[in-house]
Amino acid sequence: MGVEGCTKCIKYLLFVFNFIFWLAGGIILGVALWLRHDSQTTNILYLQLGDKQAPNTFYVGIYILIAVGAVMMFVGFLGCYGAIQESQCLLGTFFTCLVILFACEVAAGIWGFVNKDQIAKDVKQFYDQAFQQALMGDSDSSNGKAVVRTFHETLDCCGPDAVVGTLTPLWRDDLCSKDFLKGLLQPDASCHKKIDELFSAKLYLIGIAAIVVAVIMIFEMILSMVLCCGIRNSSVY
Repeated sequence: MGVEGCTKCIKYLLFVFNFIFWLAGGIILGVALWLRHDSQTTNILYLQLGDKQAPNTFYVGIYILIAVGAVMMFVGFLGCYGAIQESQCLLGTFFTCLVILFACEVAAGIWGFVNKDQIAKDVKQFYDQAFQQALMGDSDSSNGKAVVRTFHETLDCCGPDAVVGTLTPLWRDDLCSKDFLKGLLQPDASCHKKIDELFSAKLYLIGIAAIVVAVIMIFEMILSMVLCCGIRNSSVY
């Protein structure tokens, strides 16, 4: 005997929320893949300075997002099927998966909040090392000049700060493609500032997606438990 009345409404409401959850998983997976293959981050984070690789902390977060998106799509499908079939077993499994996902999201959020400034800091330190080696003429052994030019061309910047960015073209036009006048007209186009903008914008996007998904999961956990209770009560009659 199927559920009736308000419980039936909850059943279809849970189905709708799960469909949205499944779509959200697909969107997160798509955004994560886009961030993983975005030309700016790829050009910068694939660089190598001598034997030293660019910091990969950002990519660790991206791989976590890819895994979360894929799991969300599976869990969303499980919830949709469990709601339509009115299966207490499937709904219980769905609830357990949601709790685990929610805990993982909270842990990932804490990790991201703690490391959000460290990501940009590590990349800036990597850039500064390459910039110093390029200016000192050590680029033949460490690939410093190529690393610096990649940063400058990808982020449209010049130098670690505004002063160096303005003066560098005077004696090292092989590092900065901008002419001296353009450097004067854009004093804020330092590479440190551009690196901060690059990662803060992407982390802001990830944060919004995480908050939306967390709200959906809370509603789904409540609805799945209410539906489970409704199914159990209806089976008595």
